[in-house]
Amino acid sequence: MKAGIEGRVGFGVLGPVVAWDGSGDAIALKGPRHRAVLARLIVARRRVVPVSSLVEDLWEDPPEGAVGAVRTFVAALRRALEPGRPPRSPARLLVTEGPGYALRAEPSAVDAWRFERAVADAVTMAPAEELARLEEALGWWRGPAYADFADEYWARTERSRLAELRLHAVERRAAALLALGRAAEAVPDLDAHAAEHPWREEAWRLLALALYRAGRQGDALAVLRRARSLLVEQLGVDPGPALRRLEADILHQAPHLAPAPSPGQSAGGRLSRGPGGGRSAEQVWAEAAAAYDSAVTSGARARLESTMGLLRSLAVTGAGGLQAARRHRVAAVEAAAELGDPELTARVIGAYDVPAIWTRVDDPEQTAQILAAAERALTALTALTAPTGAAGPAALPAPGHEAARVRLLATIAVESRGGGPSAAGTSGHGLARSGDGFAGGGRPARGREAAEEAERLARRLDDPALLAFALNGAFMQTFHRAGLADHRDRIGAELVLLSARHGLVTSEVLGHLVRLQARCALADFRAADDHAAAADRLAERHELPLVGVFTQWYRALRLAATGHPPGDDRGHPPRADRGHPTRGDNGPVIDDGGRPAQPTEVEAAYRDAAARLEGAGMPGMERGLLPLALLCLRVRDDQPAPTEEDIDWGPYEPWVRPLVLLAQGRRDLAATALREAPEPPGDLLLEALWCLTARAAVALGDRETMERAHAALLPAKRELAGAGSGVLTVGPVSAHLAALATALSRETSQPHRPGP
Repeated sequence: MKAGIEGRVGFGVLGPVVAWDGSGDAIALKGPRHRAVLARLIVARRRVVPVSSLVEDLWEDPPEGAVGAVRTFVAALRRALEPGRPPRSPARLLVTEGPGYALRAEPSAVDAWRFERAVADAVTMAPAEELARLEEALGWWRGPAYADFADEYWARTERSRLAELRLHAVERRAAALLALGRAAEAVPDLDAHAAEHPWREEAWRLLALALYRAGRQGDALAVLRRARSLLVEQLGVDPGPALRRLEADILHQAPHLAPAPSPGQSAGGRLSRGPGGGRSAEQVWAEAAAAYDSAVTSGARARLESTMGLLRSLAVTGAGGLQAARRHRVAAVEAAAELGDPELTARVIGAYDVPAIWTRVDDPEQTAQILAAAERALTALTALTAPTGAAGPAALPAPGHEAARVRLLATIAVESRGGGPSAAGTSGHGLARSGDGFAGGGRPARGREAAEEAERLARRLDDPALLAFALNGAFMQTFHRAGLADHRDRIGAELVLLSARHGLVTSEVLGHLVRLQARCALADFRAADDHAAAADRLAERHELPLVGVFTQWYRALRLAATGHPPGDDRGHPPRADRGHPTRGDNGPVIDDGGRPAQPTEVEAAYRDAAARLEGAGMPGMERGLLPLALLCLRVRDDQPAPTEEDIDWGPYEPWVRPLVLLAQGRRDLAATALREAPEPPGDLLLEALWCLTARAAVALGDRETMERAHAALLPAKRELAGAGSGVLTVGPVSAHLAALATALSRETSQPHRPGP
């Protein structure tokens, strides 16, 4: 629930700091220091924070003019939070009082404050009501509290307090499930909770009790002994009275530990059925989970493979699911490797065939771990049966291992996207993302080599699911140069046909998104509309919420490029092989069918799309993308870059910085920044970043950079720069090539002058 839904501004700090307007829509809060001011005032809980304290909190070494900067941040926040306030009328929400400022938010307007109240209220409720209340409150969490400010000392105490309160709520929720006779449902979350917080004795107690009531007495005792071992060996203390008492009660099978009847059972243990004699999905899930827990021992290797199946589904279900899937994936791979079974490890790694559509990795460290594990597994798998002297990833596998080899190779190809983890700071996403859910970054040559071998083997094995995974890897390795939109379109077309024929839903969605991106690059927006609509239909039918993130960004791009939303053919799609004839030769060609979108409408569409990314679990896509998209609009329209210093450009800063410095009139620094900027990484934004580089090089007369940019962009001369990402565009590549050619000819005809 967003606090703003009830008609007033609301604030969220249970995750990244956000604000919502009265309709529940995200409010644009500008840069990180604006958010820091807002967060610091929320921490103060309606009390006044002196300006001097804000200055100390915002800067380790406050610059000259810091007080004025704080007042500027506050003024911008006031405009954002109270846009309808008449000029010169006093603020009602972010007020000036005495030596500083205070945020007079209502107690229900801040999600952290509502969470505290919900947890306190739940104490007095019956178990069913308590469970519902706590689940609702825990659902308000979008990540760690004040996630943007994890390292700020002023947020540390509040972050710790809220984290402890959340852990308490998790344990209370589990206790409510036990009280309702739903022990088997409580086990998975308690297992993860105890593993992540091994010093919480209440977590171990509840887990052991849940296992006992689920009919797993041996596992319950094993959990208590594991807790004892951890406490004694790591902390040098014995378990507390509650754990010791529970262990004794389980050994004696104390009557008071007997479970309460579950909601679907009578007192005699018979399952109750609905009017039609069927069972709810919740009941089926609980019974199947309980049966699995009872039948498959806790140390069984089959549990790891079953876990990967769950993680694949988890990754495409939503924000929290995607992040959790990535985290547990690494843990599962490590657990498999520890067992020393190369075949099992290969199956566990290769089972995570979650479609990937975005080329920037979300977590470079996790990606590096997966890549290293996949390469080790590939070598070990080959060594099992390869002839003497033929070991290594390139050796031929035994026939029975070919499918596992394809999956490992496809994993390497997908995870090496954007140039690999080493390029992640300058370049990686999937359908649920990495964009991993729909998921990101090794050596570029190794990635292409793995993709080619995976596709060749998959075609020979005639396994549709294997081929779909291999084609995803092939797609991710088509960004080593500009101008490959046609090639990606063919990959997307094969994915759509293959997946539709064999019922591979997530791969079919991936195929439509690949084609959407490719048709955008080729300025075929009518075809892109069709693929966006097809992806949305599949996502709605199969509950794939993250797909909407990509299609909403597409709608913003479509509006920016043509002046009209999808399905509106009044604006002819822009030609990719020439500039546009309207304002600045960059606007869409409009006939007499209607007015094109105004710049403010386009910017609003982009901000709405960016709001969908917040908390979506795709940091590789989210960070810096909105400022970059808005900058591309300005560059396309021959406007200078914004000059505000607090804009977070994320990983795109090296290619943006020269334009910002030029807009500030600092040519010498701009020239230095341009020389120091690395080559744009091989990803979805390759052409866009080269065009930004070209624009700066032309302005600075940097001939060497202009020549490199011209050579890099020439293969894409018939494409829209950046539109192949499906999210932004800098206009036709041909227009940038023409500007480069003109500048180069001018440089040739004039005596050589050293750059600034």
